[in-house]
Amino acid sequence: MKFDLNKKHRKKVFERVMEKLECFYNNTQNFSITPSIDVQEIKEFVNNQDLKSGGNYNAAIDHVTTGLEKYSVHTSHPKYFGLFNPRSNYAGIISDLISAYYNPQLAAWSHAPFAAEVEAKVVKEFAIKFGYSQLDSDGVFATGGNEANQTAVLCALNNKYPNYACDGLFGVTKRPIIFCSEEAHHSVHKAAKTAGLGYECVISIPVDDKLKLETKLLEKEIQAVIAAGHDPLMVVGTAGTTGAGTIDDLVRIGEISKMYNIWFHVDAAYGGGAILSTKLKKKIKGIELSNSITFDAHKWMSIPMGASIFLTSNPHILTQTFSISTEYMPKDADGLEIVDPFSHSIQWSRRFVGLKVYLSLLFYGWDGYDQVISNQSVMGDLLRQKLINNGWSIMNNSALPVVCFMDEKYSSDINFTKVILERVYQKSQSWISVYPIKNVNTFRACISNYNTTEDDLDKLVCELNLERKYYSDE
Repeated sequence: MKFDLNKKHRKKVFERVMEKLECFYNNTQNFSITPSIDVQEIKEFVNNQDLKSGGNYNAAIDHVTTGLEKYSVHTSHPKYFGLFNPRSNYAGIISDLISAYYNPQLAAWSHAPFAAEVEAKVVKEFAIKFGYSQLDSDGVFATGGNEANQTAVLCALNNKYPNYACDGLFGVTKRPIIFCSEEAHHSVHKAAKTAGLGYECVISIPVDDKLKLETKLLEKEIQAVIAAGHDPLMVVGTAGTTGAGTIDDLVRIGEISKMYNIWFHVDAAYGGGAILSTKLKKKIKGIELSNSITFDAHKWMSIPMGASIFLTSNPHILTQTFSISTEYMPKDADGLEIVDPFSHSIQWSRRFVGLKVYLSLLFYGWDGYDQVISNQSVMGDLLRQKLINNGWSIMNNSALPVVCFMDEKYSSDINFTKVILERVYQKSQSWISVYPIKNVNTFRACISNYNTTEDDLDKLVCELNLERKYYSDE
């Protein structure tokens, strides 16, 4: 069995793959956004394939591409207004191919010095963008925001308890407490669970009328925790909540965290992209006060899944948290002023994730990202105005292109959003979601695709108006 195939077969396979991929990439807007969900049909489509002998390359490629085209929500469609799942830019796509071909091992610096230095450069560039000092900053690539947030919790623990790397929770005499808003992503709770702290160590702070973490209540909770004999460990501020795109008062949270000597982490998985836009970057003022940041390049930078970056203003904490000595790791870089990636990360063996960001910047530059992200912000403003002009009410207050809206006549009608959403999905022309705001289910539309146009917005509003009319006539 030749896993390489021969040159002739590789060429034919590659041509077949590119034919299929280019067809989808060029015509994404012509595909139905939502699949027909027939569980039995999908299971049969997968399970009816014979995995014993192999050899039919074209049939295998056709099977996989057909399955992805027929049984997926096409998040790269310009009328996908759902979660933070954008269309992948072409540089990012090519990066995954390049990385797979060369397959560098990024555990040890000496095995992939170019790749390691590329990631180090990108990390420093983003640290500076977010307002950290070039000298007193560090960071690492992660598989996603969940891993980056878990990294933040582990760093906070090692920062708070100098012997934590050796003794773990057995050396902690007071219960560590994490504070975040009610609107924060649940990866904070998951990080607490997987770090061994448990859900009960996370205190969710109520939000104000703008859905921002209520900083006065935060300070009261911190004082109460101290009075109860526990340890305030970490405050998580969010820059772009998943539901309503809210940006917490990062300046005030930073002041409170410093006052009580608490690790201040900003989950900017989505909203961190605002730092690349001259139009939006002032909206995340205060992020530079943080001890650490989570940023997902696979969200607003249109990088293929998954490429997250953990940044910290503490240049030593990643080494303190993850460094470990081994006999089997390569020693050929000993004595050099380098950092082995495995000593800075939860991960050990891993792929060249940073290439997707690096090549995208080489292709499009910071200026290109400024234009694209600023334009998506303009599209968000346009959508708000079009909805208002058609009798819809905007229910959130976000500077980001996340729009939650409702016809307030139906605020108390629990079936309104459910019925309309089902009809929208059945037509498979658009994809939106529902998010509760102040106990009212609202429609949620997010502009995350750089190809979304004003015409796409008009079609969405027209579709919603029509479904609302049908609902009211029934």
